[in-house]
Amino acid sequence: MVGMTADATLAPPMPGTLAIGPHTVSPPVVLAPMAGITNAPFRTLCREFSGGKGLFVSEMITTRALVERNEKTMHLIHFDATETPRSIQLYGVDPVTVGKAVRMIVDEDLADHIDLNFGCPVPKVTRKGGGSALPFKRNLLRAILREAVGNAGELPVTIKMRKGIDDDHLTYLDAGRIAVDEGVTAVALHGRTAAQHYGGTADWDAIARLKEHVPEIPVLGNGDIWCADDAVRMMRETGCDGVVVGRGCLGRPWLFGDLVAAFEPGGDRTPAAPDFGQVAVVMRRHAELLGRWIGDEARGVIDFRKHVPWYTKGFAVGSELRRALATASSLAELDDSLGALDHDQPWPAHADGPRGRTAAGKRVVLPDGWLDDPYTCAALSEDAEADTSGG
Repeated sequence: MVGMTADATLAPPMPGTLAIGPHTVSPPVVLAPMAGITNAPFRTLCREFSGGKGLFVSEMITTRALVERNEKTMHLIHFDATETPRSIQLYGVDPVTVGKAVRMIVDEDLADHIDLNFGCPVPKVTRKGGGSALPFKRNLLRAILREAVGNAGELPVTIKMRKGIDDDHLTYLDAGRIAVDEGVTAVALHGRTAAQHYGGTADWDAIARLKEHVPEIPVLGNGDIWCADDAVRMMRETGCDGVVVGRGCLGRPWLFGDLVAAFEPGGDRTPAAPDFGQVAVVMRRHAELLGRWIGDEARGVIDFRKHVPWYTKGFAVGSELRRALATASSLAELDDSLGALDHDQPWPAHADGPRGRTAAGKRVVLPDGWLDDPYTCAALSEDAEADTSGG
């Protein structure tokens, strides 16, 4: 099964592989870390559709929770034996703690690649100086990267960031240069500011400018990749070395199969979209995988509920059946509801385009006086490492 219909008018895609340290990523496609989404079950689905090609990053792990061996965190860093390379995204605001977390990953062989989150725009993160707020403090960013790279040994360290806090406080070019100076292997840029959250249109020109600014390392583009042709077009228009796909794959893990096809020379550029019956099969497998991973069928189905609107977007479902899907508490209940769907419904054209959060224009909440000086700041509090991700 495949996803969106491709635009056959585009020329053949650019061939390419992405080097993340010793790891070759081909096609140059990365699953973006998303809190509560990119856990082991979802990564499994995406990898199955891609044939194992691409790079699939874990949801964000806070460095303090990792160092303290928080039980939930230790479960989140579990990788399936077939996952390679194993990729962890870390979030931290204290250079020493970040360094300890990275050293722990190296010493205990917990991953093969480390990504650092500087893109989260969530208020409870930015108000503590974390996420997309942090790169404004250039010296703090440098100190964190120095500790991470210095403790990583042979493991490659990459970063994911946004353009800046808002249009008056752009940080991505300075952050990119600091990353190069400190030995970061690659940088990913979401072409939005924190103030934009997920609204409006991603600024692909900023991705192109960053690529020109830091030609020494790979630059990955992120933002508004809703189908495989978007990924090909982003690479053509920006010159970036790879793409990071986030909200575009919500309820569509088969998008990674489309991406593989789009980037392979002579690959199928006009795949047929799945019908509702094929989507239902994936929904059922997703819920089952979550139950196995959590160790409890009911909790797995409950966790799956948030995926229902994404999988069913655009299909004619009906309010009662949609409610049944969103309140199922067992695989049997889910099977009953999935069985009642019109499996012959074709993929709805109006399901294309933006998925997930689209809110825009929110005020960025920052620590008092955060914008007074881009270089110095007081030590951030321990509770700055909120258990929230995004970017």
